[in-house]
Amino acid sequence: MTESELIQGCLANKASAQEKLYGLFSRRMMAVCLRYTKSRAEAEDVFHEAFVKVFKNMHTWQGGSFEGWMRRIFVNTAINHYHQSKKYFDHVDASYAETMVASSDNIISTLSNQELMELINAMPEGYRLVFNLYVVEGYNHNEIAEMLGIAEGSSKSQLSKAKAYLKKLIEVRLISAA
Repeated sequence: MTESELIQGCLANKASAQEKLYGLFSRRMMAVCLRYTKSRAEAEDVFHEAFVKVFKNMHTWQGGSFEGWMRRIFVNTAINHYHQSKKYFDHVDASYAETMVASSDNIISTLSNQELMELINAMPEGYRLVFNLYVVEGYNHNEIAEMLGIAEGSSKSQLSKAKAYLKKLIEVRLISAA
């Protein structure tokens, strides 16, 4: 069954098409949810809410990348969840982010994807959100500011601090492993 046939089946409320579409995209979309939430349980809540929105609003898809359209729904659902559960970003003392130890350019290559995801998830929520939106999803600072209800400069600052914080976490991990 092609993607187009799956979409048509879902639009016709065919359970078999919905199940296949779910199976096709569930792992990738759960990975999106995990990047924006604090726990697996929270990610599962966002995941299920977003899939309901996908099936409910499938008639609004106007062509192009269906996966991209879905991903946007999942990211927006995660951002809405964030806004509902927390009003303000967690901030870390800026002096902590500024006290970085010099490291090699290949520092990340020594980590597995799992270890890197754990470190990203260990960042304060505000840093993690902006980092994921900018680095992983490819949004620009203006879009991020609009999505999160912050100033564009705050988005840039949060990204800078997130990168420094992540670098420090990586260095601490490598030092403790040595």
